[in-house]
Amino acid sequence: MPYIKQEDRARFASILERLNEVPIRSAGELNFLVTSVVHHYLRQFPKSYGTYNEAIGALEAAKLELYRRQVVPYEDIKIKENGDLG
Repeated sequence: MPYIKQEDRARFASILERLNEVPIRSAGELNFLVTSVVHHYLRQFPKSYGTYNEAIGALEAAKLELYRRQVVPYEDIKIKENGDLG
């Protein structure tokens, strides 16, 4: 997770507050929102391999952060409840 400074986070506060007011009801809607944010980012920079690579890298890092913070602890709980493979 990119731990940006609090003053930088504050720039996004109204967007994040608005997200709390609008339910995301499907994976399709989630995909739409993520894609929209990436497209917004890409419009701000010249088209180049580097820019596309940065966007893909951010998406990959976000995926890994979700896995590390949410999926792994969930799987650990389920292993305790149901037993491990071995």
